[in-house]
Amino acid sequence: MKIHQVDTKSELDNFTYVIELNDGSAVAIDPWDDAITNQLLLDNKLSLQAIINTHEHWDHIQGNTQLVAQHGCEVWAHANGQGKIPGLSRILNTGEIIALESGVELKVLNTPGHTTAHLCFVVLEQGTAKAVFTGDTLFNAGVGHCRSGGDVDALYQTIVDQFHSLDNSIVIYPGHNYLANNLRFTLSIEPDNQDAQDWLVRVEGHHDAVKPLTTCIGDERKFNTFFRLNNAGIRAALGCESGSDAQVFTALRARRDTW
Repeated sequence: MKIHQVDTKSELDNFTYVIELNDGSAVAIDPWDDAITNQLLLDNKLSLQAIINTHEHWDHIQGNTQLVAQHGCEVWAHANGQGKIPGLSRILNTGEIIALESGVELKVLNTPGHTTAHLCFVVLEQGTAKAVFTGDTLFNAGVGHCRSGGDVDALYQTIVDQFHSLDNSIVIYPGHNYLANNLRFTLSIEPDNQDAQDWLVRVEGHHDAVKPLTTCIGDERKFNTFFRLNNAGIRAALGCESGSDAQVFTALRARRDTW
């Protein structure tokens, strides 16, 4: 199994993913369009078995129709995506284990917040969590917004209950390349965060769309403000010194929306 991550350089900085399997088949996640996906398939001599959509927003599904017509592949997504996600043929359920090949599985997480039809996927190798596809729920150094059919309270519960507890080594594969801007937001709240400063220098010097920079959960604990809800500096910057973690999260999301 190999994960291909492509920065599409689209107007929304989308990532498209193709999971390459040892038998020559592949699964695409959130295809930006058919051209990028087909080029990746062609370059690696892969046949498309299925598309997985993390959620129903247009920039994550617009490749579906043409890819289904060209490859006859299935489309897998959340039940709430019915009538919204083109070609949806298989409903994925919370906790479901998708066997990709021997020793490689995807565990389905129901992750409401950005939308009510959002799923994330933990990559299991020999039963051990190695990575997670997070769509627009969790970004490198940030989280998704709730302005397009979402709910900030649901997003708080999703992030705290399902992501704060993940092992530090798990690699994050998000739906967009927002790392640089999210680090700048961190520094607007925590100007002395050395980890965010160092990573921003690293990101600004990286220009390889074929091999984008990735972070892991351990990195997020250091510079993602939404993982640092108890931090005194963050609370002071928001005027939430005595607030609950949920209140701090909501204040951070509101600040990010207008930043």
